[in-house]
Amino acid sequence: MQKESKKKLVVILGQTASGKTDLAIKLAKQFNAEIVSADSRQVYRGMDIGTGKVTKKEMEGIPHHLLDVASPKRKFTVVQYKKLALKTIHAIHKKGKIPFLVGGTGFYIQSIVEGIIMPEVKPNWKLRKELEGKNIEELFRILKKIDIEKSKTVEQKNKRRLIRAIEIAKTIGKSPKLIKKPEFNVFTIGIKQKPQSLNELIEKRLLKRFKQGMIQEIKKLHKNGVSWKRLEELGLEYRFVAQHLQGKIEYNEMVEKLKKEIEHFAKRQMTWFKRDKKIQWITDCKQAERLLKNFLKTIN
Repeated sequence: MQKESKKKLVVILGQTASGKTDLAIKLAKQFNAEIVSADSRQVYRGMDIGTGKVTKKEMEGIPHHLLDVASPKRKFTVVQYKKLALKTIHAIHKKGKIPFLVGGTGFYIQSIVEGIIMPEVKPNWKLRKELEGKNIEELFRILKKIDIEKSKTVEQKNKRRLIRAIEIAKTIGKSPKLIKKPEFNVFTIGIKQKPQSLNELIEKRLLKRFKQGMIQEIKKLHKNGVSWKRLEELGLEYRFVAQHLQGKIEYNEMVEKLKKEIEHFAKRQMTWFKRDKKIQWITDCKQAERLLKNFLKTIN
């Protein structure tokens, strides 16, 4: 009976360019919901075109939360995200509405859905500077030596994650087991696209972003004090456009590399999502409406 008493939370997830935002807005209008973003780059101010941030007009009157809540000059952590997201979800419940957690950042979603309690480990800037000079293989060897369990689950090709894992392990002995305290009765909808269709959507959206002024947006961010190094850390569009603006790569090479990298990123997203066997995969809005209606009926 305890599960029934938990507040409801609807998650709408999917790979980049799969159509999460459009679907979430259509469903939110029908089911009296508000949207909480679960996108690790849309939290940053001034990063609009490159992240595909929803515009005021596109929102169609549906409140959207956790957009533009952080400065791109500094890293916004999953701990900070979780704190804000929970506060927002509870506020939506108090209004008698349904919170929709919408996005493609797996760890953000997991932190809320599974109620993960993460350790508060402050940045060790001296250690980070020392580790920054090492390559991915060296970092992985260091982590394996001090925390073999974490080395089995960390993203081996993600330098930032490797450095953070080493930092935590060196600070508290080893990476702690994440405590899970689920707080909500969760229903998760996943949008499924065929790989070929998704790649076409990725290319179409990328070209549209260039036309919308993505390069100018990134120039402006740099002019406003976001370093080239930080822009590259922000990944995908920001990394490759920053490299182009520094003269490291030509325009055509930038577009080609970026398209391929976004396709690889989409594959990594799906690998993450496949861990969750409870996701209800859909291919159109009608399916989502039907499933959501049934879920809400069973718990009201």
